[in-house]
This record gives sequence, C-alpha cells and structure tokens, in this order.
Amino acid sequence: QVQLVESGGGLVQAGGSLRLSCAASGRTFSHYTMAWFRQAPGKEREFVAAIDWTATSPAYADSVKGRFTISRDNAKNALSLQMNSLNPEDTAVYYCAAKGAPFSSASTRTMDYDYWGQGTQVTVAS
Repeated sequence: QVQLVESGGGLVQAGGSLRLSCAASGRTFSHYTMAWFRQAPGKEREFVAAIDWTATSPAYADSVKGRFTISRDNAKNALSLQMNSLNPEDTAVYYCAAKGAPFSSASTRTMDYDYWGQGTQVTVAS
C-alpha cells in the first residue's frame, strides 16, 4: 500500500522560505512521477510542481516558477519542495501526490495522480 506523508509546513513571514518533505513508502519510489499540489480555502486544488521518474525537466506552475524547486532523493524515498520568496498568495495546504503507473511522464492534472498525502499547512503572513 502506497503511503505519502508530508512535513515541513508552518507559519512564515512574507519573503521567507520553507522546505516541504514527503516520505513515500509501499513501492519502488524511483519508478514513479511525483508532484506537489496546493489548495487554498475556497479554491480548487492546483498544481505546483512535478518531477518525473527520470528526475529531469521538472515542471512548475507559472505562479511559482523561479521561486520553488522540486527535487527527489530516490535513495531515501523522499520528495522535497524548496519554497523561497514566499508571499501571502502561497498560503494553502500543500499535498504530495504520486502517479499510479510506473515510468510515466509528469502531469499538471490532479486526475492523473492516484495517491495523495494528508497535506501540510503553509501560512505566509504579510
């Protein structure tokens, strides 16, 4: 059974940084595309970043490009999201997600991901 557990959220001042982590278990982590999504109150869940199983050419939402960096450590079964220059619009619950099929390309659509973590709250104060 695939399990994803996020950590690293919290309260930060605008302009600050946070690093989110996602611990994965239950299958061969290196074979699967991973992603981060977020959901703000009253809004739909939206794509943040994705990294495929080759760990090349990560994809980012335009709103975070140049500020956020997604990475994976296959030896540790871990996904990370380094978030810099945070602003209040980044406030949301952040979710780690994994595709169900191995060796598949990255996607920005929530429907393409089969496994989700419980989420971690990120709050950016102005």
